[in-house]
Amino acid sequence: MSSVEIKLDLPDNLAREAETNGLLRPEAIESLLREEIRRRRVNNLFGAADRLAALDAPLTETEVEAEIAAVRQARRSSDASRS
Repeated sequence: MSSVEIKLDLPDNLAREAETNGLLRPEAIESLLREEIRRRRVNNLFGAADRLAALDAPLTETEVEAEIAAVRQARRSSDASRS
């Protein structure tokens, strides 16, 4: 697995508190980032559901299948970019 080095520019008090709480360790940052990515995916899913619910006419089966395929493709692309 390859890795990327990231430099953060944080206010001193935030950096000290984060360090004290172990949040600047690579494992902690990885966990925080993965959780945020998951949260955003869930929010995007609910956003898509809200947009679908706002449509005047119900979707056809073909349109539903196209939406599902698009979400799956986006997820595959996202997963592949993490590898």
